[in-house]
Amino acid sequence: MLVVMKAQATPEEIQAVCSHIQQLGFRPHPLPGAQRTAIGITGNHGQIDQGILEELPGVSEVIQVSKPYKLVSRDAKEEDTIIRFPGTDASIGGRDLAMIAGPCSIESREQAFAIAEKVATAGARFFRGGAYKPRTSPYSFQGLGEEALQIMAEVRETFGLLIVSEAIDNEALELVDQYADVIQIGARNMQNFSLLKAAGRKRKPVLLKRGIAATLEEFLMAAEYIMSEGNYQVILCERGVRTFADHTRNTLDLSIVPAVKRLSHLPILVDPSHGTGKRNKVIPLGRAAVAVGCDGLIVEVHHQPDKALSDGAQSIFPEQFAQLMDEASQIAAVLHRNVPHGLQLTEAVSAK
Repeated sequence: MLVVMKAQATPEEIQAVCSHIQQLGFRPHPLPGAQRTAIGITGNHGQIDQGILEELPGVSEVIQVSKPYKLVSRDAKEEDTIIRFPGTDASIGGRDLAMIAGPCSIESREQAFAIAEKVATAGARFFRGGAYKPRTSPYSFQGLGEEALQIMAEVRETFGLLIVSEAIDNEALELVDQYADVIQIGARNMQNFSLLKAAGRKRKPVLLKRGIAATLEEFLMAAEYIMSEGNYQVILCERGVRTFADHTRNTLDLSIVPAVKRLSHLPILVDPSHGTGKRNKVIPLGRAAVAVGCDGLIVEVHHQPDKALSDGAQSIFPEQFAQLMDEASQIAAVLHRNVPHGLQLTEAVSAK
């Protein structure tokens, strides 16, 4: 159920409606929009007396949300969600495209700094790097753990890049939340519901990757788990699904981008590295993703991919990332969008 407030509703009226919902034993989810605030209601397994809510001051209407995903739906919030990062001009969603780049895994301080310098010079605003790596083989490199997160914190301090890193379980989630700016939930964990709910109790943006065989509805329902816990800063990410194709690691399903845009207000990124698994396909599919309307790219970049401890075959060289930035900018302009180059601090932070 959704309570739609009047455009002129005051903050006090909105809070009063939220308090009333809590008194009924349910959970309110205020979702501010450009023209109005909508308040989603979860925890209601039966009917609620709509008349009581409709009579509260500031309420415009009370409507039923028919879709199984409630807070994720455009029924709950018509305007696109834009994830912002206090103290910077960076955002995910809206007119600006977010360009996220870095190695699959952090292997050493020297490696991370070499790559971070290159991607920052090319104009990236976000640095991705794995501290915990869920691998198919138990004998493969599993990541450096907290040491990698500490290295990425140094990268942020040195190059001004915002940090994106994956949490693979509840223990890792606590550390990633401590160090990173964006918490990533990988494809293998898209339906790890306890981890999704734990991420929903954090207050940092969560980047949720589509599972390797997940339908669109399953993908959106996974995002609903996060939002139902009170974290409305969710970023979706298409990273390819498993099919019968053998010319590519996964099949990058770009058709999901306009489908998500139609059904949900959440931003969606595309990962052409995992989506193809082959270096020569990353730039063409990255260009295509921008053309189809994604809100940004997350790309694996390595200065020595032949020596990478994981996913070297799908990691592009820094000069290729610079090429992708340039070409993505040109395509984005056709769509009246922008690829910002470099992270700018706000005046308040710069003064410090």
